Amino acid sequence: MSPSPGWWKKPRKVSVVVDNDSWVVPHTEELVRTLNDNGDEAVLCRAHDDVAEGAVAYYIGCTSITPPEVLARSHRNLVVHASDLPKGRGFSPLTWQILEGCNDIPVCLLEAAAEVDSGPIVYRDGLRFEGHELIDEMRNALGRKTVEMCLRFMDEETPPRGVSQEGEPTRYSRRHPEDSRLDPDRTIAEQFDLLRVVDNNRYPAYFDYRGRRYRVMVEKSDDRD
Repeated sequence: MSPSPGWWKKPRKVSVVVDNDSWVVPHTEELVRTLNDNGDEAVLCRAHDDVAEGAVAYYIGCTSITPPEVLARSHRNLVVHASDLPKGRGFSPLTWQILEGCNDIPVCLLEAAAEVDSGPIVYRDGLRFEGHELIDEMRNALGRKTVEMCLRFMDEETPPRGVSQEGEPTRYSRRHPEDSRLDPDRTIAEQFDLLRVVDNNRYPAYFDYRGRRYRVMVEKSDDRD
């Protein structure tokens, strides 16, 4: 095996970037703590402009495109995306796949590229759900997998290169409040996957009936009886 490049020796400067108030922030904070405990110098950046020159930058749950001049500050720029790339590029891939009836969710660690979610893939992994999990449970599973994949990369003796994506890409659109609308004429069972993915605080489920709008809050009970 070839010797490690100089920039790969500890302590490596690592930026972990989250550019919005995402649910993933606590997981990125855990990632930063673990990296520092392991002998690297990691910081959590809440804006692209905060990225300093260094070895690696992880862009986790970002909603805006990283400028090329920011990408140039790091030797490697990596993204985690929960779909079987090149299928499912774009927004909220976990949610859209659950709505499609999928409970086996691919997760990729890939290189950041000018075209969103199009870079070479370093690792492919996945999550398996049983079909009863609500959004917080699924997000926690994805957050843990994100941390695991990022740490796996940092544990490599030499930083692995990605493999170019092959196949026709598909894209998911950004979700809007309208996407949380329930149909009062359909059963709960028919709409259960939608209830699984709604966020009770940010975009709750709702339906219109008899001239009024109603919000539906869903949570899992500990009482299985």
